Amino acid sequence: MKKLFVLFICLLCLMVASGTEAAKKVSDSASKGKIVFVPHDNRPVSDEMAAETIRKLGYEVIVPPDELLGSNDNMGNPEKLWMWLEKNTTVKRKPSKLEQKRFHTGGQIWGLDPNIKAIVISADSMIYGSLVSSRKHSITERKLKERVANFADYKYRHDDAKLYVFSSVMRTPTSGENSGSQEPDYYKAYGRDIFRYTALKDKADDRGLNSREKKELEFLQELIPSEYLRDWNNRRDKNYRVNEALIDLGAKNKFECLVLGRDDNAAWSQTHMEARHLKEYSNSKLADRVQNIAGIDEMGLLLLTRAVNEITGRRPVVTADYNWGSGKYLIPPYSDEPVDTTVRSHVKLLGGEYVDNGTNVDLLLMVNTHQTGDNLGANWFSNAKKVRPDIKTFVSYMERAINRGEPVGVADVSFVNGSDNSLMEELRDRGMLYKLQSYSGWNTPTNSIGFALAQGVLAKDMKKKDKDELLTIRYMDDWLYQANIRQMVNRQLSWFKDAGVYSELGADKGDVERRATSLMHTFAVDNLPADKSDFIKKMQITCPWNRLFEVKISPEK
Repeated sequence: MKKLFVLFICLLCLMVASGTEAAKKVSDSASKGKIVFVPHDNRPVSDEMAAETIRKLGYEVIVPPDELLGSNDNMGNPEKLWMWLEKNTTVKRKPSKLEQKRFHTGGQIWGLDPNIKAIVISADSMIYGSLVSSRKHSITERKLKERVANFADYKYRHDDAKLYVFSSVMRTPTSGENSGSQEPDYYKAYGRDIFRYTALKDKADDRGLNSREKKELEFLQELIPSEYLRDWNNRRDKNYRVNEALIDLGAKNKFECLVLGRDDNAAWSQTHMEARHLKEYSNSKLADRVQNIAGIDEMGLLLLTRAVNEITGRRPVVTADYNWGSGKYLIPPYSDEPVDTTVRSHVKLLGGEYVDNGTNVDLLLMVNTHQTGDNLGANWFSNAKKVRPDIKTFVSYMERAINRGEPVGVADVSFVNGSDNSLMEELRDRGMLYKLQSYSGWNTPTNSIGFALAQGVLAKDMKKKDKDELLTIRYMDDWLYQANIRQMVNRQLSWFKDAGVYSELGADKGDVERRATSLMHTFAVDNLPADKSDFIKKMQITCPWNRLFEVKISPEK
């Protein structure tokens, strides 16, 4: 018995020591506290880049390990994610008066770690496993309802947790090619037809069809195999009801904020129709903490930014200006609304205030739209390095604002999936690359707008070195890689022995990464300031999803 008592005392000492050490790590590394972040997959821009932005403000951002998050070939694991969330946010503590009444106890209870300031969660990860899984799953409706109920259960047991949740309204790609192999297999053959079918259904629901459109709808309904439409609609119906259930929780104030992101969509599409009805549903529920916004991949960082703004009690003031051409009226690819509407809704989501004009603002967002009104891919031949007249005027306006002391960020949406080479050449030649608060030109225009806004309003609280590192990563990714190197490496794939392809690198992955890294270093020397060379030399390119479309830029191991 005496030996067992001594062993118990030893174990108790070890537990106290380890707890003290853990507390020391929190106080040393996260003086501003912890923020828990569950992204919708493990793509670098969805996951690490968003978290790193907040870490540069002095917060400890806790993210699940990659193996629990979804990827291109791993659909994620909701059950383990809920267990991870519980383990990483729950500690024994003294109950509040409300909790004493609720749990009939005056002793200790399991509750929220008091160091945690906010929890930003992807509902797609916690319910389906990942964003990709939400488009391809075969999960029963009963299981989905159980996972939605987990949010209410978690909030019940962690009453003081501040939950910021984002969910996707299932996307409607315009074709099988544009789906990136992230839809059911039949979408490769029938994707374009399904998109057009849903566009006509949306228009019929909203304003009606003419006789020609009615005949086209009937034809498409006969053309597309009924089993494919049944599968497509079944999954969409489940997604719709999941979002309704989340709105119900939002109406009961279970969340600080719930945002429904309209994944890749168009002005007429199934996504647009469902979002319209979900907006009506949230209005009927008086769910004023619910927002319905175009875009999805930027939502994690926007909600992280909102959490920080609410922690610090700030409400940043933002205004925007646009380049020649269609400017703020542009409805870009993968969206169903003008970019001006997106800017305003994103500002509201991050906890800010939009003003139509003014110089005393926290951020002037300069939105680079193409003078022709086109919104082609950054890999098109028209993305030339020759500086256009509209760019000269656009950058001159920007330069005058910076010289007046205004904080300027750039959302580069002239092209899709990469920077406007003309703009970047002019910014480089005028020495303005590192006079900006933020820059973004990746993936869809809504993604770029969200990142430029979030990093732009947060930059004022960062050290210059940290702000410059975020800018450097964006320049290396969006400009050097996406707009230039990606196309070069794609053309050079035939050099490698295993004949990998753009969307499936296979055994060529290592050779592709080394080639891309080599080109990156060469391009960086030619285009970025010499004082950034030490940082750039340490960086390497990897392709975590085994395709050329996105890369991770990180220090070499």
